[in-house]
Amino acid sequence: MKNNRREWIKSALRFSLAAPLSATVVQQLMAAPVSGAESSLPHLPAEGGKVRLNFNENPYGPGESARQAVIRTLAEGNRYPFGEIDALKAQLAKKEGVTPEHIHLGAGSGDLLCQAGVAYGLEGGSIISAFPTFPMLMDYAAVFKARWDKVNVNDQLEHDYKAMAAAVKADTKLVFICNPNNPTGTLVDHKVVEAFCDEVSPKVTVYADEAYREFLPPEQQHTLVTQVKKGANVIVSRTFSKIYGLAGLRIGYLIARPDIIRNIAQYAGDIPMSQTAIAAAAACASDESFMKMVRDKNAEARAVLTSYLDQKKMWYGKSHTNFVFFPAPKDGKAILAGMEQKGYLMRIWDFKGKEWCRVSIGTLDQMKGFVKAFDETIS
Repeated sequence: MKNNRREWIKSALRFSLAAPLSATVVQQLMAAPVSGAESSLPHLPAEGGKVRLNFNENPYGPGESARQAVIRTLAEGNRYPFGEIDALKAQLAKKEGVTPEHIHLGAGSGDLLCQAGVAYGLEGGSIISAFPTFPMLMDYAAVFKARWDKVNVNDQLEHDYKAMAAAVKADTKLVFICNPNNPTGTLVDHKVVEAFCDEVSPKVTVYADEAYREFLPPEQQHTLVTQVKKGANVIVSRTFSKIYGLAGLRIGYLIARPDIIRNIAQYAGDIPMSQTAIAAAAACASDESFMKMVRDKNAEARAVLTSYLDQKKMWYGKSHTNFVFFPAPKDGKAILAGMEQKGYLMRIWDFKGKEWCRVSIGTLDQMKGFVKAFDETIS
């Protein structure tokens, strides 16, 4: 646990949360363990050129529009990006159909999840989410003694929205949802999610992580920004780390009512994003041809893995993302070690008393190599 906490503290500093906080809050950040530390097995081995199927990264890298924007912007690397931040907010606001005051930028959606975790965890109470899901917001809230109320996903690995609504209590501060969900890859119909927000958001803030939305076909890319436009107590987070391929540049944004944005933004650093990240995001935000290329290639490569699992009669959650989640056919640590030895990195999650594999989708050739190595490892 000590090593887990040390690594978490490094993460906290890296996301620049500590700088604007009071001495008391910083002391709490440094002193407290993280509640979700056992949700998955260690996943940071020495890489040495191994195929990274453990972080849900885009294997094709940034699109050409983003690459050229970074090159052009390098000459401005000596300047603070004040005007560029405002310009990107305006651009994203126009895209989403809101005002710039509804937009808050951060160094990836992880940075924004951390800020929200502090904003809604400071006074204790509970944070509700499906389980398993991406735990970062709840981990940060737990530092301030907020309680993480976990509602298990259903047998299809989908959010159980009826049970989540029933879990709301007088001291609930926020409900976190992730659609499509990480690590399960599953999607719940947007009408169900909208109805859930209509019921719950008058009582408590709903935070919707839409990091993987762009992997859906365009006609299925529904969003809870519609709730924000109605003035609902809803926060939507987006990232440029996934389909846009900018994970290493670190940029994302929130969409919410201006009063909610101000509450969260007070825990942000002054300038968490670089000139290059802002320029890349501005260039690729509407690069539909690049997103279609990634979406199509991802679906083709994902089918290699799901076809293998079908052939082996191994059940898996229906994936709408760039990863697949399925029960581990043997000991998780043995799978991780065996696959690393063969040159592939992946994740193992612990849920419902058993271990589950989460495999990110690489290129077509990488996935062909993965299924061969995986079959040898579990045989």
